[in-house]
Amino acid sequence: MIETLRRLSLLDVTLPVVLALLAFGILLAVVRLLRGPTLPDRVVAIDLIATQAVAMLASSAIAFNEPALLQPALVLTLIAFVGTVAFARYVAKRASS
Repeated sequence: MIETLRRLSLLDVTLPVVLALLAFGILLAVVRLLRGPTLPDRVVAIDLIATQAVAMLASSAIAFNEPALLQPALVLTLIAFVGTVAFARYVAKRASS
């Protein structure tokens, strides 16, 4: 038992905890997305879900030693950024009229 503990690295212990906390954060963001009450609340929740999904992909790439998981993380980051900018422009146009 003690020798098994000695073989564990810091990443072996922390990565499952990080992935679980990120999954819990996504669950909370989904609750905010469903409950609203306003459109900006929902957009912020979607942006938070995308950000946490990117963090999960990056953490999984480290945990499983699979650098190919970083490519979908990059694509998701770019899509989330474009979506946030589009929503900001929509809100700005709506406020000016």
